[in-house]
Amino acid sequence: MAKKYDQFRCQPRLPKFAIPKRYDLKLKPDLSACKFLGAVEISLDIVADTKFIVLNAADLFVDCKSVRFQSANGSKGFEALQVELLEDDEILVSEFAESLPLGLGVLSMRFEGTLNDQMKGFYRSTYEHNGEKKNMAVTQFEPADARRCFPCWDEPACKATFKITLEVPSDLVALSNMPVAEERVDGNIKTICYQESPIMSTYLVAAVVGFFDYVEDHTPDGIKVRVYCQVGKTNQGKFALDVAVKTLGLYKEYFAMPYSLPKLDMIAIPDFAAGAMENYGLVTYRETALLYDDKHSAAANKQRVATVVAHELAHQWFGNLVTMEWWTHLWLNEGFATWVSYLAADGLFPDWKIWTQFLDESTEGLRLDGLSESHPIEVDINHACEIDEIFDAISYRKGVSVIRMLQSYLGPKVFQQALAKYIKKHACSNAKTEDLWAVLEEESHEPVNKLMNSWTKQKGYPVVSARVIDNKLEFEQRQFLASGCHGDGQWIVPITLCCGSYEKQKNFLLETRSQVIDTATLFGCSVSNDGPSSCWIKINVNQAGFYRVKYDEHLSAKLRYAIESKCLSAMDRYGILDDSFALSMAGQLPLSSLLTLMGAYREEPEYTVLSNLISISSKVARVVADADATLLDNIKIFFINLFQYSAERIGFDPKQGESHLDALLRGELFATLAVFGHDATLKDARKRFQAFLEDRNTHLLPPDIRRAVYVAVMKDVTSSDRSGFDSLLKVYRETDLSQEKTRILGALGSCSDPDIILEVLNFLLTPEVRSQDVVFGLAVSREGREVAWKWLQNNWEHISNTWGRGFLMTRFVSAIVSPFSSYEKVKEVDEFFACRAKPSIARTLKQSIERVQINAKWVESIRGEKSLAHCVEELAYRKY
Repeated sequence: MAKKYDQFRCQPRLPKFAIPKRYDLKLKPDLSACKFLGAVEISLDIVADTKFIVLNAADLFVDCKSVRFQSANGSKGFEALQVELLEDDEILVSEFAESLPLGLGVLSMRFEGTLNDQMKGFYRSTYEHNGEKKNMAVTQFEPADARRCFPCWDEPACKATFKITLEVPSDLVALSNMPVAEERVDGNIKTICYQESPIMSTYLVAAVVGFFDYVEDHTPDGIKVRVYCQVGKTNQGKFALDVAVKTLGLYKEYFAMPYSLPKLDMIAIPDFAAGAMENYGLVTYRETALLYDDKHSAAANKQRVATVVAHELAHQWFGNLVTMEWWTHLWLNEGFATWVSYLAADGLFPDWKIWTQFLDESTEGLRLDGLSESHPIEVDINHACEIDEIFDAISYRKGVSVIRMLQSYLGPKVFQQALAKYIKKHACSNAKTEDLWAVLEEESHEPVNKLMNSWTKQKGYPVVSARVIDNKLEFEQRQFLASGCHGDGQWIVPITLCCGSYEKQKNFLLETRSQVIDTATLFGCSVSNDGPSSCWIKINVNQAGFYRVKYDEHLSAKLRYAIESKCLSAMDRYGILDDSFALSMAGQLPLSSLLTLMGAYREEPEYTVLSNLISISSKVARVVADADATLLDNIKIFFINLFQYSAERIGFDPKQGESHLDALLRGELFATLAVFGHDATLKDARKRFQAFLEDRNTHLLPPDIRRAVYVAVMKDVTSSDRSGFDSLLKVYRETDLSQEKTRILGALGSCSDPDIILEVLNFLLTPEVRSQDVVFGLAVSREGREVAWKWLQNNWEHISNTWGRGFLMTRFVSAIVSPFSSYEKVKEVDEFFACRAKPSIARTLKQSIERVQINAKWVESIRGEKSLAHCVEELAYRKY
């Protein structure tokens, strides 16, 4: 039997009978009862014959009697005959007795809702003010949660202007997208009317109500910029304020268009699911992404604040001014905002070598896109519940990597001119991916659309194999899959290569499955297998392309010489290492070859390369422990020796005037040495932690090494000696700095005692840990994997109820399932989730299971390596 209003159910988009033009929205939050009242008048253009008005609404109670439509000429008002909220489809259907007149009119209604604790829609966040626990009211509408605050056309293409009014207690600060137009105080209640906004999408509407303090500055052209935070924390907002003011100037110049609003507020929210949200004129942040404390924040925190602020401000142009037409084009928003944020950070902090660090973005994208359960950059979205899952490493990291690849191919000047043209052309409007390609093509006279479609419309990427045959270089592309299988994708690949030096650099497009290049013609010299080592060839120069490279044995040996002889750039040293790791995992390179290559990086000076070496060493140690535990001691000795040179150069204590990158490296390096059980590191860490417990301001534990020391402390903890754990919990409870809390949470899982791990995981579910922060504690030691998996199963119902409506839910699955490496575990996970998987975690679950299968296959290939034990022993005891 057909349900009522069947024609509107299960549709990806709203019907196009009516187009919203302007919202007059009034909200009255009650912070004690955690409810809100609202009223909205929506100016519409009725463009087709209809008796229905269909818009989005969810988790709201709409007063049906209040729903009416008034045509613009005022001649006739229409009361709704029937009003129904279809919860599954998150739509509100208003049916009228007769067809509504074409043209302009106003739809009005009253409604009420709950200030929820789900960190989406109009929600509550808790904080302390003068020792008293308080609620603040906050909005988070991206991707599709404006509908939880007020009925609206909650689609990015339905842009309108917004006139917002808030009625709040008179002692509180109330902010919205625009400056205040008028404020009326009536006893202990005030009504604030904000200026009408320019045209924008619903997901960018924002309001925040609570006790706040702020720091303020102005851009040279008079835009008022403020950073709001909890009372008493304003000093921590100064760094972000400075970055914001300078960044607005950089973007004005780069986009050839000024910031389009009269003010910019940035505000730190204690409970916040994402890192930050680019609401037009009122950007909301996690505290860790906005606040920086000179005394207690690490260099990594400083960099995080700078890059997140730069990312959100890039959205004020790329996203807010020009908005994606539908969520399929989300990557345009996120990929470009990420790319431009690196541009800004490099302009403000050139010594950070941020474009070298950019390779971490590419690597994350390559790791996810190497799964058969990946997805294309452009994804068809058929229901709002599917949107959250594409806010992932493909939209952000593959997105930004193909943008860098394209910019590198077209050249920076052409690229900048085209972006400025695109923003001017589509300002205050919506755009699709093809619109951007069209402008870039016009500006560059290159086949951008054809080139880029192969990267955005199909998942995956190629591994380009290179080998020398008869003094010629043969290239072949195949889809790379971390499982070692071959996919059938094919790309137009921008190949760059250099021979013997960066002076001899060439490029071409590989448009077919394979191609042979005559190096004598290309470089003026032939390349042969028995030529000198100095005649090395590096493909994908400075890792500008989103692909991996597999070299034959002769080319690999020459590159190893080039690394040891310090002939290669940091980006290229990074790329060779990362590609080799991926090829080893995929069973296309013996682990012994990867380990031998890693040995060439012993004197590596660059932070980003060492950081990846550290990450790879941890993963290799885990898989070796699963494949053959007898090799583990020698593997650890090898890795400790590998990092010894850097550890001695950098030392545990910060040096006067040292670089930002050395400060970043110190923490990562000593945390890894602690995990590998390096005696001197563990001993030093104990001493420093003890000094810190006695005096929180001791110079012996500066912020950059705190996480490393906390990891070392947890390595010592057992059920029979838990003093370090108890002391860390005490520090956690005493600090009010979010960065310190997340640092501690991230270290607790390093313990090797499964009973303590269970206690750590249970602690995560207590009210002492904000629900946004639980994910920091989910990465546990190899010894804690099994306990974590059982814990996840036992607490699934609670976890699902608490986090099931947001993207944080996916982190539980990926963090706890992915580290396993047996086919038995795949079966177990499959069985558990058979009747528990929700659409919102379906993709993440498949990806996590695939990772376990990849690990299991890697374990098998390692067990089949006959000479591995001999190789590991030789590397462990090699004298340098």
